[in-house]
Amino acid sequence: MAVPHGSNETSYLLPPNKEDWEGQGIPDFVYGQKELMREGTQWPRSAPSLPHVLPLSRFDAALCSAWRQRMELGLFRYCLGELQTRTLPGAVGFVAQLNVERGVQRRRPQNIRSVRQPFDPEQFNFNKIRPGEVLFRLHREPSLPGVLQQEEVLVVINVSPLEWGHVLLVPEPARGLPQCLLPGALRAGLEAVLLSSHPGFRVGFNSLGGLASVNHLHLHGYYLAHRLLVEGAPSEPLDPGGRLHLLQAVPAPGFLFYTSGPGPDLEDLISRVCRATDYLADHEIAHNLFVTRGAPPGKTSPSSALTGVRVILWARKSSFGIKESEAFNVALCELAGHLPVKTSQDFSSLTEAAALALIQDCLLPPAQAEEVRAALVALTAQEEQ
Repeated sequence: MAVPHGSNETSYLLPPNKEDWEGQGIPDFVYGQKELMREGTQWPRSAPSLPHVLPLSRFDAALCSAWRQRMELGLFRYCLGELQTRTLPGAVGFVAQLNVERGVQRRRPQNIRSVRQPFDPEQFNFNKIRPGEVLFRLHREPSLPGVLQQEEVLVVINVSPLEWGHVLLVPEPARGLPQCLLPGALRAGLEAVLLSSHPGFRVGFNSLGGLASVNHLHLHGYYLAHRLLVEGAPSEPLDPGGRLHLLQAVPAPGFLFYTSGPGPDLEDLISRVCRATDYLADHEIAHNLFVTRGAPPGKTSPSSALTGVRVILWARKSSFGIKESEAFNVALCELAGHLPVKTSQDFSSLTEAAALALIQDCLLPPAQAEEVRAALVALTAQEEQ
């Protein structure tokens, strides 16, 4: 049971005595349709702020207070302070952050050989984490129209955080699901973005071979108090119905899916995205996915209003293991323009051209990229018939 706090309020904080953590159980964060915010979440005119500075939604308040307490209790591998940040000069506007501790102290990636590698209960997985690392369980009220009942999704701290509030969304951990995207997991990620009133709360997914370090189904969620080009970059439609777009003026060309908010439109997007990721996984093509508040597809601009949610999908070369010599490793946040850099030297010397070259090296060869593009367009056409 959750620790009571006031009359009808749930507390997501751990009790004072460590011995009581396991017996406490996992509190539920129960939410309904009205808390999924379609509009009104915009960047402030002044400098962007950390989540605890901007007005918080109930979801933000629960996540941030519980996350901060776990940091104070020493449950992370290192203490994350305010990260040194700079925007690289250039058209992309890369947001580079110096995070030496993550580069040194994060858990070593598992031995991955395939995008479709089965789950191995002997390897590290999220059934083996300490009780205090779980913040709460996401639980959607069953009355939301047009959607299926959501499975259990745990919100867990990432013990090697790349930014403030870095958590993992772990659907039904006891099932031992491998790291292949499923509709329920994506729905939880999209709804987490819609539950947040901070425009910089992002969610993402790394496939196996796309730098996922644990083969147990999970998504990442974290706050980044900076705009990214992917939020409003223009796109071109790839199908007559405009259901699939191509983002070009971003760090790496990606497939863009868009929804204006909860309901049938959101469910349709989930189906289309998962059909695309299923195709990639079935063809052993690694991929990364990024979910952010954003502008509708088409002729938009970086300053366009964030009227809905963008989902960007990148197909890329498989990369098994970490390249220690590189300034950064290319996964979901790097492809979106956020660069956690490992060393002070690289942080001070990194240029846009060098960052683009590292990212370009991870992309599919042109012929294979065109083959993937044609396949995803064909999948979209099948859905419209």
